[in-house]
Amino acid sequence: MTPPSIPVGVATGVGSWPGEDPREAAAVAVGELSALPHLVELPARGLGADLIGRAAAVLVDLPLDTSTTGYRVAQRPGKVTRRARDLLSRDLDAMEEAWEVAGLRGTDQPVKVQVVGPLTLASQLELFGGHRALTDAGAVRDLAESLAEGIAAHVGDVTRRLGSPVVVQLDEPGLPAVLDGTLPGVSILQTPRAMPEPEALDVLQTLIARLDRPVLVHCCAAGAPLALLRRSGAAMIGLDVALLRSADLDGVGEILQDGLPLALGLVPTVKPDRAPTWRELAEPAVRLVDRLGFPRTVLATQVLVTPACGLAGAGEDWARSALRGAAEVARAFADGAEFDR
Repeated sequence: MTPPSIPVGVATGVGSWPGEDPREAAAVAVGELSALPHLVELPARGLGADLIGRAAAVLVDLPLDTSTTGYRVAQRPGKVTRRARDLLSRDLDAMEEAWEVAGLRGTDQPVKVQVVGPLTLASQLELFGGHRALTDAGAVRDLAESLAEGIAAHVGDVTRRLGSPVVVQLDEPGLPAVLDGTLPGVSILQTPRAMPEPEALDVLQTLIARLDRPVLVHCCAAGAPLALLRRSGAAMIGLDVALLRSADLDGVGEILQDGLPLALGLVPTVKPDRAPTWRELAEPAVRLVDRLGFPRTVLATQVLVTPACGLAGAGEDWARSALRGAAEVARAFADGAEFDR
């Protein structure tokens, strides 16, 4: 099997998908995203199916339960952990079936799996005392180690089932709040401090290094820490283009200058009043590289096209259209389509 790599000049999904049917979701992902299908998440199924809940199925020796405000580290596996593992197993069964139907088993066709990143996870989990795991440096390290071990096992399972190379996406939507110290605490005395950037970088770097495979770090929040992400060891960085500010341009330019590819979120996650053309979807990326002074060929050589973020809030019709739109834009970039300056 060819070692995994994250392709560019193509399209993929970010993670979540509307509805509750894993077989239908897997069939759409494989059918619409021929170059990089992804194992979708279906948070509409409830407990254990959302971004943090899925971590309960991946973490090793750190079971999760629920609290009055969200998920909490538990002393022993219970309903939440069992349900999360069952849902993930169903998703993998559905993906394996779709892979077989498409004739992809044993090929070099890569597949992408998504898992919440260690810093966002630590910002959302409660410890036994009710405060966020982020407030305890030892707990953050334990979570990151458990997550790394669990992701490695998850990747191994997917590889065995599909017989294809697997790439990993770490979702870090909470990273700006972790660094800014804007997360609320259970009391004024337990408000999480702003995590120093070197500390956050060390957590992320260590986990990525342990995975020993290409990792896409995705942050679809405003104020993504571009310099930190560039130094994290990620093989690709994912961003929502609509959230980029003028202050972010230098950071994006440094990423491209370093030769790191970008997963650019260009397709709206909810249906707009009027369906945009592929040229309209592509325009923000074209404008970005023009403004940075890069040749437009980087759109084919350093860009993966995605929806702006997960599609759980979209209707199923628009979710399909969003993937098709992303694929159409990626083909235009790869083919060197002409755009007005």
